[in-house]
Amino acid sequence: MALNIVWFILITVLFTGFFILEGFDYGVGMMMLGRPKNERSQFVRAIGPVWDGNEVWMITAGGATFAAFPHVYATMFSTFYLALFLMLLALIMRGVAFELRGKLQYSDWTNFWDFGIMFGSFVPALLWGVAVVNLLRGLPIDYQMHYVGNFLDLLSPCALLGGIFFVLLFAFHGANFLLIKIADKRLLEELQQKSVCLGISALIAFAVFAGFAFADTDILAKLSTVIFLGLSIGALIASCAGAKAGCGCKAFISSTLAIAFLTIGFFTALFPRIMVSSISPDLSLNIYNAASTPHTLMLMTIAAAIFVPIVLIYQAWSYRVFKERVTPADVHYH
Repeated sequence: MALNIVWFILITVLFTGFFILEGFDYGVGMMMLGRPKNERSQFVRAIGPVWDGNEVWMITAGGATFAAFPHVYATMFSTFYLALFLMLLALIMRGVAFELRGKLQYSDWTNFWDFGIMFGSFVPALLWGVAVVNLLRGLPIDYQMHYVGNFLDLLSPCALLGGIFFVLLFAFHGANFLLIKIADKRLLEELQQKSVCLGISALIAFAVFAGFAFADTDILAKLSTVIFLGLSIGALIASCAGAKAGCGCKAFISSTLAIAFLTIGFFTALFPRIMVSSISPDLSLNIYNAASTPHTLMLMTIAAAIFVPIVLIYQAWSYRVFKERVTPADVHYH
């Protein structure tokens, strides 16, 4: 198999892992909206040991794109410059909020940083959805691999619907994660009802988005993409059923599979392209015209074969260590 294809697959895996792991982080952050202080503290405690490790997947995916497909990295970051700047500000606020919210015991202090976590979870979820849809529907990229549009070109109805869908999907995934992490039975019952509502909302958003995407992109042009998107819908339905039945494990595993199938479906729709040009299909950036040299790809493949398993083992170990449910007593100091 050509190394160009290997690295396309690896980047797909990295983004799949990122959307799964950071997806429930964003979801838990958004689930804090309107909750009392003690419950918000339980939610923070649930993701506190793992949220920063989950963000490493985004950094790794970005680094792999830079090394394997540098022209894509350059064009993508110039295209989404303002959106990525807003995302970076939100993520900085979110990271600082996790560290500072428990330093003082004043309610105003805690409320401010909790808002930072909610804001820093909602904005990236929305912008990732917008970015993914824009990669599919095409962007005005010229023969020099330069983006020749503006920020408003990124905010089409289809892209905004994709952003809303990502927000609902991640919120649903986060609610399911809390079903397996929270011990308080009363809170679990509320989360169960919330999860079902979010799951149904995500399915409706998926259906509306699919209609727009069918008219605005070639996302359904490949049978493999149709299969993966169908599997994603099936997993979402199974996740809703699991949440309704009070089976948190089934709900979370199914929403994990839904995000995995969805991400793989998006990447199979793109392949072998990575960024589609709306000016001309011949100007699209793909795994061949945007790739690094074969020597660079070979060195990266060797490094990835050594270090990726180590990272996976470490992260699996960290989840095992912090697998216990969170109780109200665990956050008494907040």
